[in-house]
Amino acid sequence: MSKTAVLTDSASDIPRELEEKYGIDILPFSIVVDGQSYIERVDFTNEQYYEMLTKAEGIPKTSQITMLRFLEKFCAYADEGYTDVIFVSINSAGSNTYNAACMAAESLRDERPGCTMNVHVVDSHTYSMTYGWHVCEAARKLQAGADVKSVVEYLEDQLARMEIMLSMYTLRFVKKSGRVSAAAAFAGELLGLRPIIHMVDDTTSTIAKVRGDSAVMPGLVVQTKKRMAEGTPYLIGATDDGNAKMLAKMCKKEFGYAPAATFLLGAAVATNTGPNAVAIVYQGEKRR
Repeated sequence: MSKTAVLTDSASDIPRELEEKYGIDILPFSIVVDGQSYIERVDFTNEQYYEMLTKAEGIPKTSQITMLRFLEKFCAYADEGYTDVIFVSINSAGSNTYNAACMAAESLRDERPGCTMNVHVVDSHTYSMTYGWHVCEAARKLQAGADVKSVVEYLEDQLARMEIMLSMYTLRFVKKSGRVSAAAAFAGELLGLRPIIHMVDDTTSTIAKVRGDSAVMPGLVVQTKKRMAEGTPYLIGATDDGNAKMLAKMCKKEFGYAPAATFLLGAAVATNTGPNAVAIVYQGEKRR
């Protein structure tokens, strides 16, 4: 009989209840804040991280998950009798975690001679619940009896369509992280401008600017509506539950149906956007 493990990294931002419901295994990133090392999902909650981020003197540094950690994990699965592992990683363009998983998969036969377990490594090409949501759906499909091949094909198909529309209420953090040039961030703060950022695969671009905090959510909705495939599910992400509910209400009115879920942005995204961000995750045209 086949026995399949579903594995992802903590940048997927999968809520605890879904992690437990679908039996998903999550490898956490380590993150250094002002010289102190922490483990995501272990040493702090999302809300606690936002507070840490606000008080941090420097820019927190996230460490990739190493090849050795993956190899240890894969060996443990093999020893437990798993026939397959599906690992979905954070965008390979933003982290070497995907490459580390691929190297570990290649080294598994040397570490466990005769091992027949298959390791399927999927590059999400994106961040946060943009792939975390589909990891949960993949696990649900497996629980319902779907075969591994069809689940991997599902992941690759869906992740070739996903996009993010993102904004934030202060440019201080994107200025520090380098996601927006210092000059642009400075000018934006002076003029009260907020960027509407479009994230697709390896590309991040400012496609519009709005003036003032009150225009941020309407700006996100307008830009998303131009690109979202009609009638498809969408998600709302934020660093504040109240903002998530407000944006969800606005989207429901404009799109005609409620989001599939709302979620809190984790450390991987919040480190670059700051603790005052909102986002819409949606399906666009297939790209790959």
